[in-house]
Amino acid sequence: MRWSVGIEVEGDQVLTREQVVDLADAVAPFDGIATGIGTSRYGAQLIVEAEGREDAIEKATEEFWRAVRKAGLRRAPIVRTEAVSENEDALP
Repeated sequence: MRWSVGIEVEGDQVLTREQVVDLADAVAPFDGIATGIGTSRYGAQLIVEAEGREDAIEKATEEFWRAVRKAGLRRAPIVRTEAVSENEDALP
């Protein structure tokens, strides 16, 4: 099942447009988007295949940290995670 997973972290530096663009490029293979321009919070929304919510969050978190490294950003504490399955997203 496909899951849309959002992850947000809060660090001690304000991100530039270029840093968030680099993160967006790094999460693009997962149909990802990135946020955080001009704030100390940054994050991404990624699409992953997983059996359940916990597995989806775990997989997306691993890919998120890879993307953070690739973008040259500093790791920061996770302050929010959210996962929505394609089935839940289709509900009225």
